[in-house]
Amino acid sequence: MDGTGRLPAQPATFLHHAIETLRLAAPLSIAQLAQMMMGVTDTVLLGGLGDNPLAVGGLGTSLLLTLMLVLQGLVMPVSVLVAQARGAGRDTALPVLYWTGMLLSVLLMVPAFALFSVAEPLLLAVGEPPALAHDVGRFMSVLRWCTPGEMIAFGVMRSFLPALGGGPTILWVTLVAAIANGWLCYGLIHGAWGLPALGTDGAAMASVIIFSAMGVALLALVHGRARMRRFVAWARPDGAVLRVMLRLGLPIAATLAVEAGLFLAVALMIGLLGPAALAAQQVALNALSIAFMIPLGIAQAVNVRVGHHIGAGDGPGARRAGLVAIGLGATFEVGSALILLLAPRTVAGLYLDPANVEAFDIAVGLLGVATAFQVADGVQVVAVGALRGLGDTRVPFALAALGYWGIGFPAAWWLTMRAGAGPAGAWWGLALGLSVVAVLLMARFLRRSRLTIMPVRLP
Repeated sequence: MDGTGRLPAQPATFLHHAIETLRLAAPLSIAQLAQMMMGVTDTVLLGGLGDNPLAVGGLGTSLLLTLMLVLQGLVMPVSVLVAQARGAGRDTALPVLYWTGMLLSVLLMVPAFALFSVAEPLLLAVGEPPALAHDVGRFMSVLRWCTPGEMIAFGVMRSFLPALGGGPTILWVTLVAAIANGWLCYGLIHGAWGLPALGTDGAAMASVIIFSAMGVALLALVHGRARMRRFVAWARPDGAVLRVMLRLGLPIAATLAVEAGLFLAVALMIGLLGPAALAAQQVALNALSIAFMIPLGIAQAVNVRVGHHIGAGDGPGARRAGLVAIGLGATFEVGSALILLLAPRTVAGLYLDPANVEAFDIAVGLLGVATAFQVADGVQVVAVGALRGLGDTRVPFALAALGYWGIGFPAAWWLTMRAGAGPAGAWWGLALGLSVVAVLLMARFLRRSRLTIMPVRLP
């Protein structure tokens, strides 16, 4: 695929697919890592205040990321539709896709803000300790103002720009934001550099400022560049296009919900075991998420590449692109699993003082369990990205729901609450669910990509 969105005349080799996928995935993965480093910075700084601030910040951030990820899933079809339109040479359709996606994002901000406003009663309803629920509710009353910036920066822009070669734009904005977040978060937590000392709330306020700035910066860069203006020229949002987005996006959002919901449910379950267990869960999940950013970037890249091939009527090319990307995702996760296997105490020590024996030992144990599902996690996220490029979203949702909630969560609950395996038992349940989903999605892509796939029909 060249800069115009056209595909080469000759069938691409597997090496070519690997190079092109990495070229597209690299800025997206680095941007994901930079975004994740914001969470790492917040976690490290809150960890210095003790177990309770770390638990509050970790659970509050998990709530934010879970709901925002699900809502962003409704906007993800923008990426598929733009990629397929470019592959078919229909650049004139892009402004309508952009503005319809923007309208959808704005509409989704309302339920997100409302849910974050009632975090405390929701946590009380699921049995969280009243003191923890109160503190998290207060934290979320600040963090909810991230919603507009999140939906613009990581909803519309993260879906629209990669298909137009705009990955580097996302990368540089996110890198600057990650650096600024570390400075601002420290200042607002501890009252440095003349800023108010807000403690836990300071981390939330820093996130609000940074995400809002990211949204504004990306809008300014996209609308201010001559090369991009024709793609984002004003066009009235189209109701029929919105329905297509929702038809594709609802299963994507549901797929993200069952996966993110599984991790959130496990966090809530571990929260019942005490602040030390919840703090250890946050540490292990944060470390695991850093490694996950690379296959996530590959998944975003393969979504675009498979969509381009489908738009151009090149089914075999779409299959090759998907298989190569899945292999790349698995390879990277093998490397990250080895790091966790060989140095779990070193990784845990980046977040927690070993003198905090209870939380530190639990975190080390969870990192050991994580090595069992690293590869499966990489395979499943890239496979589902490849399937979205094909326009296949409903069956992957059903497979994910079966694996995560039909197998993974029951196993996690039984091991934790009945077998007495503690936090490690919950993570072994995660490992089982992720492994099942990886196998099912891989099989689905192998079968589906052999068929003749038509591009998604736009009005």
